[in-house]
Amino acid sequence: MSTLQDKYSSVVSAAQSAGISNLQVQEQDGILYVSGSATNTAAKDAVWNALGAIDSTYSASDINIDVQVSGLASGASLTVATEESNLNIRQEPSTEAAVVGKAAKGAAVTLIEQTSDEWWKVKNADGQEGYAYARYLRA
Repeated sequence: MSTLQDKYSSVVSAAQSAGISNLQVQEQDGILYVSGSATNTAAKDAVWNALGAIDSTYSASDINIDVQVSGLASGASLTVATEESNLNIRQEPSTEAAVVGKAAKGAAVTLIEQTSDEWWKVKNADGQEGYAYARYLRA
């Protein structure tokens, strides 16, 4: 087992425990890639929570997690699950991108596309479309 696989063994264990299907764990060029399919947002969150226990800022550059929630189609209703604040909806899938809209905690948004594991394209109740951090969305 590599040093990265040792460092992130709890992330891989969480993925296995959460029942992530088609789980792939590969190391390439000093980055550990973890990918697969989750049956629900709770399973996906279990993987991210395991990373959060190691890196509370989720800024590690030596791991790439790409766990998609299977069965979520375009048009699915999602609930904003922020801790207290509004969820920013951004022009591009980046925290550096301009905020084009917001959705309140507990509000419903419509899924347009799971563009990546971290960012999903959504539409809020006001019809504003953009990218939201998927960690704060629940199916």
